[in-house]
Order: sequence, then structure tokens, then C-alpha cells
Amino acid sequence: MRRIEIGRVGRVGALVALMAVSAGPVHAQAPLGEPVNLDKMQRQLEAEREKLHALEQALGEQRRRLDQQLRELDALKARMSGRGAAPGGTAVSVETPQGGASVPVQSAQAAKPAKPVGEAPPEPDRPPEVAQIFAEPTVLTPPGKFVLEPSLQYIRANDNRVALVGFTIVPALTIGLIDIRSVGRDTYYAALTGRWGVANRFELEAKVPYVWATSSTLTRPLATPSVTDTMFDASGAGLGDIEFAARYQINRVRADNPVFIGSLRFKTATGKGPFDVDYVPLTGLQTELATGTGFYGLQAGVSVLFPSDPAVFFGGMNYLYNFGRDVGNGFGHIDPGNILDFNVGMGLALNERASFSVGYQQSMVSKSSQSGEASAAKRLAPASSLVLGTARFGVSYKISAKTLLNFSLGIGVTSDTPDLELTVRVPYTI
Repeated sequence: MRRIEIGRVGRVGALVALMAVSAGPVHAQAPLGEPVNLDKMQRQLEAEREKLHALEQALGEQRRRLDQQLRELDALKARMSGRGAAPGGTAVSVETPQGGASVPVQSAQAAKPAKPVGEAPPEPDRPPEVAQIFAEPTVLTPPGKFVLEPSLQYIRANDNRVALVGFTIVPALTIGLIDIRSVGRDTYYAALTGRWGVANRFELEAKVPYVWATSSTLTRPLATPSVTDTMFDASGAGLGDIEFAARYQINRVRADNPVFIGSLRFKTATGKGPFDVDYVPLTGLQTELATGTGFYGLQAGVSVLFPSDPAVFFGGMNYLYNFGRDVGNGFGHIDPGNILDFNVGMGLALNERASFSVGYQQSMVSKSSQSGEASAAKRLAPASSLVLGTARFGVSYKISAKTLLNFSLGIGVTSDTPDLELTVRVPYTI
């Protein structure tokens, strides 16, 4: 009896081998009386062996194709889940083992064109955004876009002053006049700012403010017959000083390099200045509060942003030159002095919508001076330089793709600085 041994050739090969074995001995009994043809049976066995060999080859090729398809599917699954990268934009065909029609599986990123291997991704033209806490924005307007930014700012300032006009003979005895004043002032700035992205890394800005201010002054002249406090209230409202500005991003954004932005700002004198309002002759107090500085000014500055994931460090320096003029009304020529300002800060993105910033700003105001013909009654006392320091905090939240809400808080840290400063900005991109 002869047996045929068939190796394991997969599921189909095993089935064929089982069918061959179950068929019984190859020399099945012929009908009685007929001779057995061994040559014919040998040829049949050879034909069956060739069919089995061809079937083994077909199964091996099918197995290789299935393995390749499984690898492509694994790579596609890994790319869709963010754990790996598969060839982008390709469709993977899965064929059934029985030779059925192929089913294409489209990649999730098929719509995106494949990037050439070894080519660096395009560099962004704009630095990352942070919550604004200073007057100068940290990110310029994209080219062709227009940003309309309404804002409201509240400033609270308290000032206590003691004026001594006389002579001190001994520490406990003073001959002359001691004037004690406590001044509290509330100022509101409602402004509408427009920024236009003229070209790549270049923008223009215009700002129109409206000012409303109130003040309360408590005064008591000592060493005089007066023994009661005197309250004096004043207010003022109107158009403030309109401003125009231009900014240019000097260098491109490359990886984590610092980005420099130059700016030029021109401040007009459209608001009512302090020398344009009336005074009480006896006390020298204003009967109406000014809504502007009364002087034209030109400010030049540079700011820098340094991305350092996950934070962004930023800062800047500005110099404001005020143009002196003859203010009239018997005061002569007034030079209000210039301002050197520098600031530093750090911004941190909390999530895709919110960010937080903290910083410090210091302004050094030079001495003001008075010259020309001025009456004795309107001769100003010699002024000294001032140092204004403010700690600032800010939070920014993206309401939508076009609208941003920014809130900042300023706290004065020097005696001449306003005590509190609150600012709300809502820039809207058109």
C-alpha cells in the first residue's frame, strides 16, 4: 500500500491533503476481472502532485500579500491615533483570501499632499500670542486683515502732599504756613483702536480715546485761623489725544530665535490740556480736569519676544519726546519733559484658548521746565524727575476664531504711580 505525505501549506493546503488521504489507497480495487493499470495511476499521481505544488505557490503568494496589507493597516492605524507616521495621502487596498474584489481604505490625511522627505516645514511669520499687559501689542496684524479693538481703562490715583512755607526754629516750632492736601482722582479712558495689516510683518494703527475724570481734594491750611477741612470737587470729559502708530517686525520667526518689532507712535494734542482749563486763584486748584496732555509727542521704541516653550518672554524700551510750546495765558513756554520707558514680562499658554502674562513696567520722566515771559502768579514751582513703576498681570481668552477678550491689572509700586489700573480689551478681527 502506498501513501502520499502532504506538508502543511496553510488552511487550503491542509484541506486538500485531508481530501487526498480520505480518498483511500491509490490502488483501489478495480472491478473484478479487469487488470490494474499501474502506468495510468502513476500519471494521475503526478498530475495531482503538480496541482498541489501550484496550489502551494499560490498560497505562499497570497500569504505574502496578506502580510503586506496587515503591515500597511497597522501603520495607518498608528498614524490615525497619533503614535506613528505612515505614508501620507495613500489608499491601502485589502483583498480577500478567496480572490474577491479589493476594498480601498482611504488614509485620514489623504487630502493633505505628502511633504518631500528631508524638507523642513514652512516657518511661521508671526510669533506666538500672549496676553497683552502693555500698551504695545506683542503680535502684529496679519496682512490684509483689520482688527477693531474697543477698550475701557480705569485708573485710580491717591496723592497725599504736605507743603511747608516758613521757617523751623526748633523741631516743635514752625513759623509760616503748612498746607496739607489729599487728592483722589478717578479717570476712565474709553478708546476705539483700529489696526490694519498693510503687508507681511507691517501694520498701521489709529487710536481715538474719550476721557472722563473726576477728582476730590481735601485741603487744610495749618498755622492759620482755619480749623476745618475744605473739600473741592472737579470733573472733566471730552475727546482725548488721538494717536497714530506704525510697527514693523524686523526679523522672521525661526525656531526659538528672538523676534524684534520696531514701532513709531505720534501723539496729537486734540484733548484739552492742563493749561487750557481754569484755576481757582487762591488755591491753584483746577475747576475743570484736563482730558489730554496739551503737547504733541513722538515715541520710538523696540520690543522683543523670545519663545521658550512653553513660555514666551517679552520686553521693550520706548522713548517719548514731548514738544514744548508757548501755552499762553501768562504761563510762557512750557517744556513738559520726556519719558524713557522699559518693560519686561513673561506669557504662558494655559490651553488652546487662555493665556496668562505677568510683567513689570518702569517709566522715568525727566524734569519739566518753564521759560519766557510769565507773570509772578503763574510761575510754576521747580519740578523734579519722576520714577513710575507698575507691576502688571493679564489674562487673555479666545472667545471665537475672530474675537479675543483681554483683561489686565496694574498695581503701582512707587509713590508717584497710580495705585490701580484696570484695562479690558476686546479685539475683533475682520
